[in-house]
Amino acid sequence: MHSRKKGISKSKKPLKSNKTIWERYSEKEVILLIEKIAKQGKTSSEIGIALRDTYGIPDVKLITKQSITTILKEKKLYSKLPEDMVALIRKSIQIMEHLETNKHDQPSVRGLTLTESKIRRLAKYYKRKEVLPQTWRYSKTNAKLLIE
Repeated sequence: MHSRKKGISKSKKPLKSNKTIWERYSEKEVILLIEKIAKQGKTSSEIGIALRDTYGIPDVKLITKQSITTILKEKKLYSKLPEDMVALIRKSIQIMEHLETNKHDQPSVRGLTLTESKIRRLAKYYKRKEVLPQTWRYSKTNAKLLIE
């Protein structure tokens, strides 16, 4: 976001054909697999990676017509904070821990500022979409408590 790169790299969806390898799993089986992996404490992206690598299911939407996050929300296994927000908060915690030992590391101070501004921007978006409550605020002191 703060660099001058274009960012065109992205993953490709699998080719659609008449009969595919991953059609050996039914919709109910895939939902049960998602529940099982979610109960192990995995996030939605980690669930997608596990389904792709261990079960050979490259895209859940082709089978269930729903995304992993909507399935988790229906089963009430989705966390209170969105996954991208949690990742940014973890990143800011790591930078703060680094700055405790390296107080004069100015590039890290700037990185912390940029990361916290991303968190606030994302929080504003999620408040608008009513994913987060309107009273939710990010603070450096409560960052570790939010993740745990």
